[in-house]
Amino acid sequence: MRHRVAGRRLSRTREHRLAMRRNLVAQLFQHETVSTTIEKAKEVKAFAEKLITLAKKGTLSARRRAIALLGNRVIYSYEDGKAVRKGTIIGKLFSELGPRYLDRPGGYTRIIRLSLRRVGDNGQLVLLQLIGKDESSKKETRAAAKKRSRKKAKEIDEAEEITEDSSQEEQADRQQ
Repeated sequence: MRHRVAGRRLSRTREHRLAMRRNLVAQLFQHETVSTTIEKAKEVKAFAEKLITLAKKGTLSARRRAIALLGNRVIYSYEDGKAVRKGTIIGKLFSELGPRYLDRPGGYTRIIRLSLRRVGDNGQLVLLQLIGKDESSKKETRAAAKKRSRKKAKEIDEAEEITEDSSQEEQADRQQ
């Protein structure tokens, strides 16, 4: 029985699971999208969201805690055949990703299922992505749509009143 046993084993030892989780989250923060299996994505999603919540705090203790949980890997990009250092994972997390989600209460990642299957074992592939800065939650979208429709209706009413007033003035001018 598996009562009160959380997490997936993923056919790996504890150390291997920890290393895999750190690697996937580091790649997610670096590239902002990762292709993996559904099981790994579900396991990594909670860990990534906890780290982004730490980054939103932005304190020194939060930064140290994130380094302890994730490590501080260097980000390299290759330009003209040479490796150029672009920064660190923790630096990007605290300077770009944390401030991006300051007004968002949670749900920083999403899992998109792909129709592709892995060739070797026919595993279900998914995209694990960070939510973009221009995207908002469904509740926020609905509230914004209601507010826009109310504002638009109010603007239409005001425009109708202005046209009625101008037409009454024109009639009064014609009579004189």
